[in-house]
Amino acid sequence: MVFIVAVVVGLVFGGGDQYLGSLNTPGLWTISVSLLSAPWLVLPFAFGCSQERLKRAAVVGLVVTMSALAGYFLMIMSPFEGGRSSFNGTEIHGLLLSNTRNIVGGLVTGPLYGFLGQRWRSRRAWVSAVLVAGALCLEPFAEAAVGHSFPGSSVVWPAEIVVGVAVAGYFLVTGRAHRRRDRSGVGGPTAT
Repeated sequence: MVFIVAVVVGLVFGGGDQYLGSLNTPGLWTISVSLLSAPWLVLPFAFGCSQERLKRAAVVGLVVTMSALAGYFLMIMSPFEGGRSSFNGTEIHGLLLSNTRNIVGGLVTGPLYGFLGQRWRSRRAWVSAVLVAGALCLEPFAEAAVGHSFPGSSVVWPAEIVVGVAVAGYFLVTGRAHRRRDRSGVGGPTAT
């Protein structure tokens, strides 16, 4: 069942991301939101958090990421985006070729962040928390360091940092509470 949900959520997420980037809003903040990379890491992490086994978490992370990419590509080629509803091999090949970095990146980050999500769920692994919160907090600085600037980024990037700090705070509070419970033995197995 989780794989069906991952496919549906992935398709909606990817299609929604592409559609958001096509909107012509005042300040064009939607373009900047659409160009964020960190949400593409949070998505497989969240699905990985739903899994008890590592392998399954990595696979569901891959499935949701590839489904999101498929949704993104389908929206690009859809009539909503000015595309034709008749997909031909040349168009699909060109789209996939022009997005090779995104596809290869998703093949790596989907399973990795699914794995990290499961590690957070089962062990409250600090590496997982740091990599997720760090992606949110540091993405604007990385974009600026390489000279990227997008319409609306002056609004979106500070908001992304605030979200990253809030996520880091959540990880800190829940991670400490989990460790306190483990040390006190509350919620653990009991001797009979």
